[in-house]
Amino acid sequence: MMNVVTKTIALPDGRTITIETGKLAKQADGSVVVRMGNTMLLATVCSAKDAVPGTDFMPLTVEYKEKFGAYGRYPGGFTKREGKASDYEILTARLIYRALRPLFPDDFHAETFVTVNMISADGIDQPDALAGLAASAALAVSDIPFNGPTSEVRVARINGEFVINPTFEQLEKADMDLMVGATYENIMMVEGEMDEVSEQDLLNALKAAHEAIKPHCIAQKELMEEVGKTVKKAYCHEENDEELEKDIWAKCYDKAYALATSANTDKHDRSEKFEAVKEEYIASLNLTEEELAEKVALIDRYYHAVEKEAMRRSILDEGKRLDGRSTTEIRPIWCEVGYLPGPHGSAIFTRGETQSLTTCTLGTKQDEKLIDEVLVHAKERFLLHYNFPPFSTGEAKAQRGVGRREIGHGHLALRALKRMIPSDYPYCVRVVSDIMESNGSSSMATVCAGTLAMMDAGVKIKKPVSGIAMGLITDKGNVKYSVLSDILGDEDHLGDMDFKVTGTKDGITATQMDIKVDGLSYEILEKALNQAKEGRLHILNKITETIAEPREDLKPHAPRIVAFDVPKDMIGAIIGPGGKIIQEIQEKSGATISIEEIDGKGRVEIAATNKESLDMAVSRVKAIVAVPEVGEVYDAKVKSIMPYGAFVEFMPGKEGLLHISEIAWKRIEKMEDTGMKEGDTVTVKLLDIDAKSGKFKLSHKALLPKPQKEETEK
Repeated sequence: MMNVVTKTIALPDGRTITIETGKLAKQADGSVVVRMGNTMLLATVCSAKDAVPGTDFMPLTVEYKEKFGAYGRYPGGFTKREGKASDYEILTARLIYRALRPLFPDDFHAETFVTVNMISADGIDQPDALAGLAASAALAVSDIPFNGPTSEVRVARINGEFVINPTFEQLEKADMDLMVGATYENIMMVEGEMDEVSEQDLLNALKAAHEAIKPHCIAQKELMEEVGKTVKKAYCHEENDEELEKDIWAKCYDKAYALATSANTDKHDRSEKFEAVKEEYIASLNLTEEELAEKVALIDRYYHAVEKEAMRRSILDEGKRLDGRSTTEIRPIWCEVGYLPGPHGSAIFTRGETQSLTTCTLGTKQDEKLIDEVLVHAKERFLLHYNFPPFSTGEAKAQRGVGRREIGHGHLALRALKRMIPSDYPYCVRVVSDIMESNGSSSMATVCAGTLAMMDAGVKIKKPVSGIAMGLITDKGNVKYSVLSDILGDEDHLGDMDFKVTGTKDGITATQMDIKVDGLSYEILEKALNQAKEGRLHILNKITETIAEPREDLKPHAPRIVAFDVPKDMIGAIIGPGGKIIQEIQEKSGATISIEEIDGKGRVEIAATNKESLDMAVSRVKAIVAVPEVGEVYDAKVKSIMPYGAFVEFMPGKEGLLHISEIAWKRIEKMEDTGMKEGDTVTVKLLDIDAKSGKFKLSHKALLPKPQKEETEK
């Protein structure tokens, strides 16, 4: 027997979202189907019955998958089967994960899997905007401990108005695109891109999104009540030793606090000294190996809490950060461009102990990335890839494939920069950031280094972009709080917020925020944004001191591209039968030519590594598409001789008759007298184009001095 329960949520524009449970995947701990229009997501959650012994964290895995059959399509490739997750699926899974993760109890350590599958789509509504709601609803109808419910919405600003969960078509017109995750009380997660908007605009968007999320949370609570899952299962995943905990706090806190206030700027040295305090304490216990093995996990956990509190109190009570900076101070910055001679553009950006070595490569149309996903078919001309090798943190391990974190950080940097590339820029641009050192906000270093590398390559970006990561330290009840500019890795790990903001001098271009505490007020968010602006502009000044404008010219070995439009009906003439003409031009010039129809016009792009090749190809193509103009003079080639004149080709594919009477001012009886033969070149002037027949009237004598009348009569 099925016990199907359904809840409906009304959106401000009249559309509805339904949440259904009890029909599919009933053996999962929790499962729901969320539907909007004809887009449907199946979300399931399963949790282990108990935690693995020794686990001191919450092992949460989130997967998002789009089925090709959901949209009536076949997957590509030989196997015709869904393969590894696409970047889009990974990014969507990360959005879900970041909103859910802080809401599990700190002492819940059972392995938990959340899966969201798109099982139907109509290509109108965007499924990623529903994924967070689906995941939370699946947890709501389960007995898994969870401090939700939560939900996510997309908010876009279109023509000055905020639209919740816009369609694909609507989003194309938006100057703000934000994904926001929140509980009924608090915002938990933000990610998005903008077209240089103000801090106040961003706050207004967050408020609009939060108001839209509240009905989602109410509906989930009602759903919980109807399915009888208001009381979650009991668990005990942590063993505690109160005496040991008190002893550690009593003997280690003062030492940890002294280290937290010592203004040590060396990350590794600081870490070793904190570790030494713990090791000293362990040594003082005089435990046997067996006793130590039993207590080491508890000691690690309790000492981590001591270290965290020492760092936080140092900031809240004395305004002293681990490296000695004030809350608003930015670490020392140095930049360099043109460091690598091989790439088309390169840059080093170093801020404190975080460093990015970034390259910029210019390509042609053939280098575009083809996106062939279930719902999106497009080409990308701007690519940004982020690499985080283990040596950047001094880890002795191999570098394997690209991880989810690298995809997420690279995507944020891409969103920060992509709107600064002019829409008509002919080049395909690839930016690659390799992190050389890491101690806080390598993604923001990537944004800064990417700006520098593109300007070094001569990419005509609209404005330079910089980025900064903000942190937050609060006490219980937010009585005291400190907003931190340019956070360290430890301040991210031990703090309450990671708020990344990128932008130009005129406004914000992208943001990403993860909040780890409840009760973050808009007052604190506003302070963080305004403080971020100050820091962002400071970093921007350092960038423009290094290179103020994009280089006027490209590097000698960079491809040169000329792009122009031609009439639609001339595309075939350029390509030629079976591609004969375009292949011939490419072979003789050494250039690469691409042509496609866009908006009823032919778009031609010609690329070459030297000016001679480029000019030759451009002139050939322009000659083919050139329109004959009355009064213009042309160098014509004689194609055939007739008794009454010569047929000449004065433009590629354009022939006309040069009549015997138009060769010279004097009377010519027969063509043999002219000495003209096939293959000769003769200069002609286009006198007229017959309106009916389209025939060309050509003349050579019109270019010759007209003789005196008596001479003509002779």
